[in-house]
Amino acid sequence: MKRLLLLLALAAVLPCASAADNISKINGSISTEANSSYGNLETVNGSIQLATGVRAGVVETVNGNIHLDDNVQARSIDTVNGRIRAGRNLVLARGLETVNGGIYVDRGSRIGGDVETVNGAIGLVGTQVDGGIETVNGDITVGIDSHVKGGITVTRPSFGLSLTPPRKPRIVVGPGAVVEGSLRFDREVTLYVHDSARIGPVNGANVLRFSTGTAPE
Repeated sequence: MKRLLLLLALAAVLPCASAADNISKINGSISTEANSSYGNLETVNGSIQLATGVRAGVVETVNGNIHLDDNVQARSIDTVNGRIRAGRNLVLARGLETVNGGIYVDRGSRIGGDVETVNGAIGLVGTQVDGGIETVNGDITVGIDSHVKGGITVTRPSFGLSLTPPRKPRIVVGPGAVVEGSLRFDREVTLYVHDSARIGPVNGANVLRFSTGTAPE
């Protein structure tokens, strides 16, 4: 996120700067061509689309969604106000992060770092995460055959003046999934774990077991 803040600061004093293998914008979306290689892809106000087979460095936007087709490789992917949706076989050297928006990653993918949101759901299917998963207000689904090596953390939201009772995040560890490390919940959640899943120690929640294809609603 430090790079995003730097990009915002540059927007106030510079037009648009780009190198031969980088794309950097202030206002506007970024699209790519299939099976092509790029450097860093950065914009402030706009979405980013990575076509099938694209290889890229850092992929960042502030206000916009990020969509990844199948077989994409990148260093890291971040947005502030937007969702991240990845197709199959994503290979990411570092992590995925958004503040206000959800994250979904499809089968065969490998994330080298953490997967983080503040206000947004996280969903994984058949994905390996070498880091951990963290959220404040989002639901988490570690779907079928996924493997998270760094545990799960749900942190307590900061103090607010809302009179509405806070919604409990729904955490699901699905069939054949593995979560190594601890599952730490600093706020009340509903935790469902499939009978075939394996998890580490749980702090702050009761485990509700299920044996069907999907967790109870």
